[in-house]
Amino acid sequence: MTQQVPSTEPELAGVRNFRDVGGLPTVDGRRVRYGVLFRSGHLAHATEEDAAFLAGLGLHTVFDFRNAADQRLEGPDVALPGVRNVNLPLSDPADGAEFWRMVRDGDLDQLRGILADGKGAARMIASYRRIVTERTAEHSRVLRALAEDSVPALMHCAAGKDRAGLSIAVTLLALGVEREAIVEDYLKSNATHRRYKVRRSGAAESAYSPEVMELLSPLFDARAEYLTAAFEAIEETWGGVDAYLERGLGVTPQLRDRLRARLLD
Repeated sequence: MTQQVPSTEPELAGVRNFRDVGGLPTVDGRRVRYGVLFRSGHLAHATEEDAAFLAGLGLHTVFDFRNAADQRLEGPDVALPGVRNVNLPLSDPADGAEFWRMVRDGDLDQLRGILADGKGAARMIASYRRIVTERTAEHSRVLRALAEDSVPALMHCAAGKDRAGLSIAVTLLALGVEREAIVEDYLKSNATHRRYKVRRSGAAESAYSPEVMELLSPLFDARAEYLTAAFEAIEETWGGVDAYLERGLGVTPQLRDRLRARLLD
């Protein structure tokens, strides 16, 4: 009997950047199981049809990596019956409410000061390195939950690109997924239909100008150099993925085996 593989490209009207990460290959020839690990942008603007689709996935847990500023800006996630919501705020490369106020108000001089001349990309690289090295308790909690009972799971932040992207990457590293496949999945967030929609309330003409959008582009892009910087930080800090998982996250080989049993075919 042929296994029914769920669509990785559903038509969701109010949820950006949704996908099933099933099918990604591991270094030992296995693959991530379909229907057990999903990623997306926030669920605050999910329509009734979106919510019905998400409810049909049989989710156990939704991991929301947004902070309080994000939640005030976008609203709480739509409630999904029987699904546990776990909020684990991770640092936002865009600095939450204060940053977006600058964008909405069209404060071009301030934006130039913090994002021009390569500073936007440098900001993202520093943030990725910081999240992977400093947020070990949060990533440890995610991996332990997945290994014990929290599957199927969906991980999201605001855009589903940075904080969720890193948390998915850490999970895939623990599963032994090939590095190139992790980067390839991460870069899928660049597709036009997946990108975060900027909502601005400011009346300033410059808020919508091409220069502002160009300044913001490093924050909206998924760039391989960002994820590579996180991987390099793991190597520099712990000497490798195995040591990172065991010493940094407290993930024992036994826990890793349970994780792989739950999430891999």
